[in-house]
Amino acid sequence: MADEAGNREAFRIQAYYCRQMDAPVYAHLCDAIADGLTRVSETGRRVLDWPGEPTRDALPLRLVGGLHALVLAGRDAGLAAVFDGSVDDREAIAAVVDAVLVRENAALLPWLDGPPQTNEPGRSAALMTGLMEVARALGPKLELLEIGSSAGLNLLIDRYRFDLGGTLLGPANAPVTLRPAWRGAAPAAVPLEIVSVRGCDIRPLDATDPAVEARLTAYVWAEAPERMARLRAAVAMLRERGVRLDAADAADWVEARLAEPQPAGVTRVLMHSVVWQYLPRESADRIRAAMARAGAAATADRPLAWVVMEPDRATAQMLVRVRCWPGEDAWQVVASAHAHGAWIEPGAPAGAGDWIALPDAARAGVG
Repeated sequence: MADEAGNREAFRIQAYYCRQMDAPVYAHLCDAIADGLTRVSETGRRVLDWPGEPTRDALPLRLVGGLHALVLAGRDAGLAAVFDGSVDDREAIAAVVDAVLVRENAALLPWLDGPPQTNEPGRSAALMTGLMEVARALGPKLELLEIGSSAGLNLLIDRYRFDLGGTLLGPANAPVTLRPAWRGAAPAAVPLEIVSVRGCDIRPLDATDPAVEARLTAYVWAEAPERMARLRAAVAMLRERGVRLDAADAADWVEARLAEPQPAGVTRVLMHSVVWQYLPRESADRIRAAMARAGAAATADRPLAWVVMEPDRATAQMLVRVRCWPGEDAWQVVASAHAHGAWIEPGAPAGAGDWIALPDAARAGVG
C-alpha cells in the first residue's frame, strides 16, 4: 500500500512512461501533478490518500482520463491549453489542475472509481504478431478467447487489416488497417485462419452507446490524434456488426471455456493485453492453474496457446509473449511493442537500458 509520497511517485513513474512513448505533454502534466497537487479538492485528497498500489491501479491514468474528458467536452479553456501543450510550466499546470479539481469535483470523482478501459485497437497488431508464431508452431486454425475485452475492439482482430513490416494479413477491404512502425525484418508470412473470437470483461462496455464512446475517447492521449480516428473507425465497425462479449469474471470464464469441447485441428488460444495487473491475485492464480491443466491435456490435434501483450514496467515497453502446448511449456518473447501499438520490434528486447525503479507491489507478471 502506498502513502502520499508513493502516490505522488506514481505520477512520476507515469511521466517516465509518457516520455518513453513520445507523449511529452502528458509527461509534463503528470510531473506537475506529482509535484503540485494539493488537498484543496476532494478529488485531490482522494488521489493523495489512495489506499491501493497506485501504479498497478493506474491511478494517474484514471485522473488524466477524467481531465481529458472535460477538455473534449469543452468545459475548461485553461485545461485545454495544458492538453494542447500551450502551457508547459509545471507550477502553472499544477495551478490549472487544482482549480479544475475544485470546480469539477463532482464530474471527476467517478473517474477514480475504476481502472481505465483503454480499449486500443492498435494492440491487435502486437497480438497478431504472437498469433502468427502460434500458427507457425501449431497450425493455421485458431479459436481466440480474450479476457479483459472492455468494449471488444480487439475482438475485431479477425476483421482488421494488418501491415506488419510489409507482411499483409486480414481482409483487404477492412475499414481499419493497422500499420505499426516495424523495427526489424518483416515476419515471414504464415497461413492463419481465425475460426472464432470470443471475449469477456467483468464490466463490458457498449461502445456503440455515444456516452461510452465518449468515455473511451477520453482515455486516448490527446497527443495521438491517429489513435482517436482509429478508435472511432473501430466503433463504427461494431455498430455495423457486433462481437461476442460476455460479462464475467475472468477466472470463471477461462475455466468454463477451457472445459468446453475443442474442435480437432483448431488451436485454442487465450489472449489478453494490458489486463494482468488489474486481476485479483486469486483470479490470476486460477487462470495460471487452469491453463496448466489444459496444457497438460493438450494434444497435437487439439493444441493450446497463450498470447499476451503485457507491460515490462521497468522499461515502459510491452512484451509480446507466447506459450504453446504440447511443447516445451515455456514462455517465448516474440516482440516488444509500444503500449498503444505505434511500433513493434520483433524478438526479445536488448539488454538493460534506461530503466526506472519500481516498488515491488507495482510489478505484475503473467508467469
